[in-house]
Amino acid sequence: MCCKVNFIFSEMKIALYGSIGSHHSEEDLMTLLNSLDDKGFRYQINIDFAKEIESVTGKKIDPNATYSSSSDIDKETKLMVCYGGDGTFLAGVRLLYDLSIPLVGVNSGRLGFLANIPKEDMESAFEKIKQENYLIKERTLLEVSGDFNIDDNNHKSTFPYAFNEFSIQRQCASMISTEVYIGAEMIATYWGDGVLISTPTGSTAYSLSVGGPVVAPDCNCLVISPISPHNLTMRPVVIPDSSVVTLKVNAREGKFLASLDNQTYSAVDGAQFKIKKAKKSVFLIEFQNISFYDTLRNKMMWGIDRRDSAK
Repeated sequence: MCCKVNFIFSEMKIALYGSIGSHHSEEDLMTLLNSLDDKGFRYQINIDFAKEIESVTGKKIDPNATYSSSSDIDKETKLMVCYGGDGTFLAGVRLLYDLSIPLVGVNSGRLGFLANIPKEDMESAFEKIKQENYLIKERTLLEVSGDFNIDDNNHKSTFPYAFNEFSIQRQCASMISTEVYIGAEMIATYWGDGVLISTPTGSTAYSLSVGGPVVAPDCNCLVISPISPHNLTMRPVVIPDSSVVTLKVNAREGKFLASLDNQTYSAVDGAQFKIKKAKKSVFLIEFQNISFYDTLRNKMMWGIDRRDSAK
């Protein structure tokens, strides 16, 4: 679902979330902080990113202006700015699950479908936020329950939600087979490297790379896509997002991988998973001059003819 949601920003205090180890330059980090300061934002920084800023720039960050978890984020915070790539954005989604505040992503990485504001446009984007010149859109989350082998991965628990996709994939050389059901009705048994279930938002992520369709984010659907299917007649299937999908997995060599976005867990032969649309949504800030189709055209370079550059 995609709709406008009314948030009233009486005071502009934001949470800044950044990735570490991404080789941020001193110039880029100082530009980020200076842009926030120039627009008069008050902000908290996740503690790991704050340490990275201090290490790279030499700028001291007030410990009172940092946070370690969502419970440390000030209740007055109105939005989160994720600085990095799409992986950073997904980490921000997980962090904010308990807080109903919107996110916006500044892309310091590569492709950036989720973090779709180029860092070169950061200052103008912050000005639009300051002037409340934006829309807030609702995006679907997947909720997944099943036989995750948590102990084998040294995880204390599983974050049971995915913003882009849930996938199961072979871990060894042998193919895995996956029985896929919609409710009580079986679609097929997929032989190959695995299967993934994507949200409309995730249609431009892993789903796209395995041959899934590009889906506009306001479509009320999910996409089931086989990963390297042994039977070449197998194709992606688009289903209503009211559906409950069940996967029953057979892995000849005993183990396979189950991934919620970029969080990967192991699972064993015979595991089952149930996937459905979560009751809670994620809210994204979007600017009226940057539509989904603009992003798609620019990121995918659709309509570009190399012969034009030769003229």
